[in-house]
Amino acid sequence: MKTPIQLILFDAAETLFHVNGSVAEIYLRYAVKQGFQQKPDSLEAITQSFKRAFREAPPPAFVEMVPAKLKQCERLWWFDIVHSVFYRVGMFERFDEFFEEVFRVFEDARSWVLYPETERVLAQLRDQGFELGIVSNFDSRLFTILRGLGIESYFNSVTISSLAQAAKPAARIFELAVEKHAMDPEEAVHIGDSLRDDVEGAQKAGLTGILLDRKRVVRDSSVLVIHALDELLSLVTRSQ
Repeated sequence: MKTPIQLILFDAAETLFHVNGSVAEIYLRYAVKQGFQQKPDSLEAITQSFKRAFREAPPPAFVEMVPAKLKQCERLWWFDIVHSVFYRVGMFERFDEFFEEVFRVFEDARSWVLYPETERVLAQLRDQGFELGIVSNFDSRLFTILRGLGIESYFNSVTISSLAQAAKPAARIFELAVEKHAMDPEEAVHIGDSLRDDVEGAQKAGLTGILLDRKRVVRDSSVLVIHALDELLSLVTRSQ
């Protein structure tokens, strides 16, 4: 980072906060409530099926901009994913009722948990004069979650794929985020947990990409890596 950093962009889920439990656990709990016949291997089957369905889904970017219709697009995108999960592990009669309920569950901030250092790091970065933003492939439920978790006020901008009409790792979503701050890409870093979506995507747009590798599994020396958000403080301060 040769250029002094002025803007710090973050991924959202699995970077600032994580699911309270696991996606599969929540799916299973509410599916059983609606009549799904649980088996001994149901949790693992849902876990693997969700990973596959999410990986195979198209990018969550839509051409529709009318708010009500955009929300319909977001719901349909998730409906297809969740339907694919249970098509593989076992469909049940009240699936539609299950989906409506579980979709609302993930809009509830109580379904998410901040990482222990998140708010402290955001406060320190803001106090040091950095502008902060979010770049996420999350849908519009993210705004409710940020408010519920108490961190909305730390961010000068929030850029989500469903509104940006582009999804990570496309360079365009990062370019749009930087434009909101009237800065050059070289003045910005983006931090996230995905090598492809966050690091490579940011680099394509001219930003510095930083991988958040909490589980310490990455061994690529060419990648700028931190293992907790605390490590970001000294990294961006050194660039000033």
